[in-house]
Amino acid sequence: MLWPGLAHWVAAVFLCRVASAQYTSDQCSWRGSGLTHESHSRDVEQVYLRCSQGSLEWLYPTGALIVNLRPNTEPTSGASPGLHACIKPQTDSRGSHLYLERAGQLRLMMSETEQARGRVQCFSLTEGALFIEAVGQQGQQDISRRITVFQYELVASHGPGAHLYPHLNTGTASCTPCTDDQILMAVCTSDFAGRGSIRGVDTPSSSDHSSVAVTLSRLFHQKSGVFSWDGARGKGWSGRLNTPLRCRLQPREEEEFLFTGAVRFGEAWLGCSPHYRHFLKLYRTALETGSNPCHMDMVTD
Repeated sequence: MLWPGLAHWVAAVFLCRVASAQYTSDQCSWRGSGLTHESHSRDVEQVYLRCSQGSLEWLYPTGALIVNLRPNTEPTSGASPGLHACIKPQTDSRGSHLYLERAGQLRLMMSETEQARGRVQCFSLTEGALFIEAVGQQGQQDISRRITVFQYELVASHGPGAHLYPHLNTGTASCTPCTDDQILMAVCTSDFAGRGSIRGVDTPSSSDHSSVAVTLSRLFHQKSGVFSWDGARGKGWSGRLNTPLRCRLQPREEEEFLFTGAVRFGEAWLGCSPHYRHFLKLYRTALETGSNPCHMDMVTD
């Protein structure tokens, strides 16, 4: 179904695709301004992004953009089955509507008003390209208020760590306990891994997730500074991890866990988190049989 009022874009989309034979590959982020072609308010510009994550910033939008998202390892021009893109707009993003475009058909994904909520939305790359239509040009004096800004990340819906994306509508059971193999793999491939306990769980109002405060006695690895050192107070490493509301946690201070997970859009999400004694037993057995996917120093203490 073609959305009312957007029929004039269809011809422009096809013309743009015929005329656009060049693009910049291996590029993660794009920044541009509608002022460069303000006199051609019906222009449709192609943007090609070839990274697993990045950002887009469109100042003073005019016309439209077609954003083609692909990983830089994609061997062909087609989208890989099961590969999704997740979009997180900034709360001050203005001046456009976001659609999915495929074969001239446009489907609204996120309106200008919805972008202001800053919530993540995901879609399969097989559903089409991201089509960004500029809005609100008529009679708006302060063009500085019209800047479209969002971050994106690509994820395989059934690959390692997919359950860490609570926004994917793939039927993945985020709260299902990890298998032994998944636990061993998670400690190697997650964005962070550590041994510690839960101090408390907070659920902000109007939120779809809980915030888990944790203290680590040992940090095996991390990226993006999820945990900060608090050794001066004898508490080791401390940080906060997000988890979907439906994954209810009932922590006990004396229990120790293995915490693993992923950093998504600058926030840490809890992944596999078995009792530490269970993980230790798994790891020791894997070491003896030579089936451990990676080695972690001093993990068997």
